[in-house]
Amino acid sequence: MIDFLQTTLGSFVALIPVTLAQSLILGFVVAGIMIPFRMLSFPDLTSEGAFPLGGCVCGVALASGLGPLTAIGLALLTGFIAGCCTAFIHLRFRIHTLLAGILVMTMLYSVNLRIMGRSNLSVFGTETIFDWVPFVQPGFPLAKIIAVGVITLAIFLALNFFFTTEKGTAVRAVGANPVMAEAQGINVWAATIGGIGLAGAFSAFSGALMVQSQGFADVNMGLGILINGLAALMIGEAIVGKATVWRQLLAPFAGAMVYYQLVSLCLAAGMPPPDLKLATGAFVLLMLALPTLRAARGRQAATPRESFRE
Repeated sequence: MIDFLQTTLGSFVALIPVTLAQSLILGFVVAGIMIPFRMLSFPDLTSEGAFPLGGCVCGVALASGLGPLTAIGLALLTGFIAGCCTAFIHLRFRIHTLLAGILVMTMLYSVNLRIMGRSNLSVFGTETIFDWVPFVQPGFPLAKIIAVGVITLAIFLALNFFFTTEKGTAVRAVGANPVMAEAQGINVWAATIGGIGLAGAFSAFSGALMVQSQGFADVNMGLGILINGLAALMIGEAIVGKATVWRQLLAPFAGAMVYYQLVSLCLAAGMPPPDLKLATGAFVLLMLALPTLRAARGRQAATPRESFRE
């Protein structure tokens, strides 16, 4: 037993730098899930299609000789368009948000195949933003942690500032009560399309960073990313809360770091990789059911007191 614990702990510690770099990158797709769900009350599945879309666009751009920043910019643009399409389908044709997201996600699979012309594409040897980190050997996890950490901090501060401005508050108002927001003169269409487009851009940005990190793009790289992102979001909200704007924005990144460390611990302990999806789904179900279970327990505890007072 002691040998098992030592082996598990040693494997887990060795994986921490790699997992931390990966979790910081995937924190952006968790943010792309959080914005529709929490700030716009718009349950959306576009992220599972926008993530590989950004990766495929970035991979093709890098393979074509474009610079890493240009490749990321193109990925952001295509992800934004994908999110806008989902919002437009919902608003224009009154199709449920989940169905609209499923439609766009399904169509994006064919789009990704058309973009790459194959199911996967290697970009090993091309220049990436991680090569620009000074005083650190390119390709090592530390370079990725520093680069993505700086980007994460900058985007977090920018988003925190935006959502406290008049336009950002309007977006949040649409999510809270679209009828009242429209009565106050807020353009619900613009806020919804812009917000979902922003979420799609974040998911595509995450995919582009992942391709530059791992050196290849694949049309199936987004498979299961939505359930993983939801699990990370649940953990993040349990840790930092969601009562204020900065807490809502911090939750995706904090949750991603903790969640993927837990995944790393499970793998180090010998859990078969195919079982991770089952464990992740069960965990998300538990986190979603906890408020209901707590409320039921509170009602049961209050029942004897009320009977006694009567």
